[in-house]
Amino acid sequence: MASFKKFLVGSKFQLSKVDPAASPFLRGDETEQREELDELATELDELQNLLHAEGRRKLLLVLQGLDTSGKDGTIRWVFSRTSPLGVRVTAFKAPSDEERAHDFLWRCHAVVPRSGDIMVWNRSHYEDVLVPVVEGWVDKAETRRRYAQINDFERLLTETGTVVVKCMLHISKDEQRSRLQARVDDPGKHWKFSMDDLAVRKKWDGYQQAYENALTATSTPYAPWYVVPADSKRHRNLMIAQLLVKTLKDMKFKTPSSDPALKGLVVT
Repeated sequence: MASFKKFLVGSKFQLSKVDPAASPFLRGDETEQREELDELATELDELQNLLHAEGRRKLLLVLQGLDTSGKDGTIRWVFSRTSPLGVRVTAFKAPSDEERAHDFLWRCHAVVPRSGDIMVWNRSHYEDVLVPVVEGWVDKAETRRRYAQINDFERLLTETGTVVVKCMLHISKDEQRSRLQARVDDPGKHWKFSMDDLAVRKKWDGYQQAYENALTATSTPYAPWYVVPADSKRHRNLMIAQLLVKTLKDMKFKTPSSDPALKGLVVT
């Protein structure tokens, strides 16, 4: 099995050194890869049941990435076998007037996972150290303050029983162009396309630098960042599924003791 260590963000991390087209977690032919993903998805369901039965801890998966990097697709495939009762998803859009009236973490704290749950964030609080930075709405001092506040927020979560896994879905500029064009060419996908996507694409280099800075500043021992090569959708899904299975297994669940009254009980 490929190692996650190579994709773990450290202090000397450079996003440009990670190849978006890499696929070290792909093994075998297409059929074997699909079967492996299905097995991993089933295993995730079983592990989520143990998480729920234990009822003490919870898991937060943060998915960040540029437009078309595959956040929706990751959720659809990785959790394809998981009970919807145990997995919740929150998608973060542009802040509403109510959200802008509070600090930038306010809307995030309202949707942290409950005990026994897996929560998936499609985009996240990291939008507030990406878009405002590239657009010049915040200065360097405010950006550093937000990094520190994010680290404090995530430490609070981990110290109160939440395991945090953060994945940046890394695609190339050429792959994004291809996926955006596919949306334009398919009338059934027009709803997924916005002219703003093209405006953001013109600032590609700025977003790459903003991501590199944010990931380096906020990848901590208690809430690490992983960069997921995502030009291959199947590789993206398999890598994240394997990472989640490993994370849940490492939690070493202890299921509660059975009720003694159940011993010898016969249901009639």
